Amino acid sequence: MRIPFFKYQGTGNDFIIIDDRNNQFLANIDNIIRICDRKFGIGSDGLILIQNSSEADFHMEFFNPDASQSFCGNGSRCAVAFAYRIGIIEKETKFTAIDGLHSAYVESPSMIKVSIKNVEELRKDKEDLILNTGSPHLVRFSEDLDKEDIISIGRKIRFSEKFKQDGINVNLVEVLSDNKVRCATYERGVENETLSCGTGVTAVALAANKLKNLASPLSISTKGGNLEVEFEYTNDRYENISLKGPATFVYKGDIEI
Repeated sequence: MRIPFFKYQGTGNDFIIIDDRNNQFLANIDNIIRICDRKFGIGSDGLILIQNSSEADFHMEFFNPDASQSFCGNGSRCAVAFAYRIGIIEKETKFTAIDGLHSAYVESPSMIKVSIKNVEELRKDKEDLILNTGSPHLVRFSEDLDKEDIISIGRKIRFSEKFKQDGINVNLVEVLSDNKVRCATYERGVENETLSCGTGVTAVALAANKLKNLASPLSISTKGGNLEVEFEYTNDRYENISLKGPATFVYKGDIEI
């Protein structure tokens, strides 16, 4: 069976998107790993299936390249851009994902703002901060990001005794000003550095507020481009969190499954 697909990228974080409202795609481990493989398939940082939802405009089913699952911030922005492109949604929308209901706003066909679930637990681990923004993240601040080897550091932490069972994403951050930071992210599931990570930059923004007292909104610079995170800190938790940035159509095609 030949399955149509669309390729999108959000600040260099690239995704295969399939309109699966007819439930034709067989989402088994072999199919997911193969089509995400950059040598033997299409190649991407993740696979997104757009499915029907009984409580929202659509459901986003997200898979990492190793077929594991989590919420994906940049992927959700690309999913919204795709849903807008094919006419499923208008400028304001709600969609469901693995972690529940999200809202989104289409500022333009390629500029998307999505909501992130509230964050209540931010745990110190020596100088690091651990939190979950739809996917688990460790945030570590650096004086000079250019001197850091994110792949080596990320792998060492992710496969350490403490984290190897469930995995964790690792973010290194450098503060540039009172409202801007830059970061590099090692992503579990991809098991490599990605040019950008939406849940990662969200975690970075909250950690920058918690540990460095930086205020919302924050501009986050990644190797793939810039993102903006807004949030409110109320009653010991972060609420009204949003992630905004570009989501760009790259190409479309079809693949034999």
